[in-house]
Amino acid sequence: MRKNELQTENVWLFFEEITKVPRPSKKEEQIRAYLIEFAIKYNLSYKTDKAGNILINKPATKGMENRPSVLLQCHMDMVCEKDAGVEHNFETDPIQTYIDGDWIKAKGTTLGADNGAGMAAALAVLASDSIPHSKLEVLFTVDEETGLTGAAALEKDFFESKILLNLDGEEGIYVGCAGGIDTRAQFTYERADLSEGRFFFRIKVSGLKGGHSGDDINKGYANAIQLLSRFLWTIKSKYGVVLSEISGGNLHNAIPREACAYAGVPFRDKENLRIQLNHFIADLENEYKRTEPNLRIELDSEDAPDYCIDQQVTDGLLACLYACPNGVISMSQELKGLVETSSNLASVKQKNDQIEIVTSQRSAIESSKYDIAYRLEALFKLAGAKVSHGEGYPGWQPKMDSFLVKKATETYRDLFQEEPDIRAVHAGLECGLFLKKYPGLDMISFGPTILGAHSPEERLSISSMEKFWKHLLEILRTI
Repeated sequence: MRKNELQTENVWLFFEEITKVPRPSKKEEQIRAYLIEFAIKYNLSYKTDKAGNILINKPATKGMENRPSVLLQCHMDMVCEKDAGVEHNFETDPIQTYIDGDWIKAKGTTLGADNGAGMAAALAVLASDSIPHSKLEVLFTVDEETGLTGAAALEKDFFESKILLNLDGEEGIYVGCAGGIDTRAQFTYERADLSEGRFFFRIKVSGLKGGHSGDDINKGYANAIQLLSRFLWTIKSKYGVVLSEISGGNLHNAIPREACAYAGVPFRDKENLRIQLNHFIADLENEYKRTEPNLRIELDSEDAPDYCIDQQVTDGLLACLYACPNGVISMSQELKGLVETSSNLASVKQKNDQIEIVTSQRSAIESSKYDIAYRLEALFKLAGAKVSHGEGYPGWQPKMDSFLVKKATETYRDLFQEEPDIRAVHAGLECGLFLKKYPGLDMISFGPTILGAHSPEERLSISSMEKFWKHLLEILRTI
């Protein structure tokens, strides 16, 4: 990507620089160093806190000193996902970007436009000597993607502004978000010799779209772990099954794209197994013909394993995975088309005779968030698992009559001669945590169109990025 290929070149220049800096969640050292070097280069004051968050300050431009100060906010880290077979080390390698029509994409990995696009816009404002604005504070938080921990750890008096522009949204104006919590279940198993008289195989589900477990939860995408457990449950009910290994998914906030298992059935049912698989694939191709055209299920024979998971844990585990609530639980009665409550079966990982299941719950209603989390706890405990919940984070309730919502609406209408889409999002934004510590904040969230976030299908719309940039500058100019 060359900056002279695109308009708004300073924004794209910074976006290109950001894609070259590794920034996995919880490993933001290199992007933090980049931001500090940036502040020094442009003679801007900055400070950091114990969590690693960075605040960069810029004085008001001439004539705007008496206007209210504004906080721009975005997060440093990115979700690190890649296609199977892609050689890429997210801790050392730059993202390989390319342009495809109106889209910027990455070669086989997540792009990091979430939230690199917001970071690029904020840096372009800070670097400019011609953009009019009041006093600016720009906050870059760490570790948003794995639990909003940077925002949660932010010190109470770290910034002064009463107006916050969160640059981690999408096109339109976001005025609210869901709260969230994680639920984890841990099974401990005994090693058993269950190999005699059985045909062993590896089965893998792949080729799914995945995506963001909030933004994409209502799009009908398949969950690889659920498909795998559905098949294993079916053959267990018909023929009996023993299990040696199972894994799937990666991040708590991504819909799992792949899952696999190493299992066995009685030799007499070897051919029935393949017949059952063919029927299963046909069913899934019919069910997901529009949403998952690249769905693949592969089964290969294997030698007997050294051991299997004891049958009691196998039965309980497969029952839980198959019965686990996943997807949309309820829709909002307040905002048409908005998911109110959901749950994502995010990952299954096996290590040291233990299997951990990670799930993620979201809801715009605090009591509903805990209700679905406790339902999962009840399910897992019935099967003998140990269950724990994360600290979670609060939602952000809309205030449609706020000064900032009105200002953002007016500027959007004046710029583009159309009404903005004002909505809440079924995803976690840091705004709810900021509001908890700074109750007087007036906030909106907005940004460019990003599709396929949290997956290697992630792509950033060039035209919407330029539209977002114009809107941001007009808000800063007129606030």
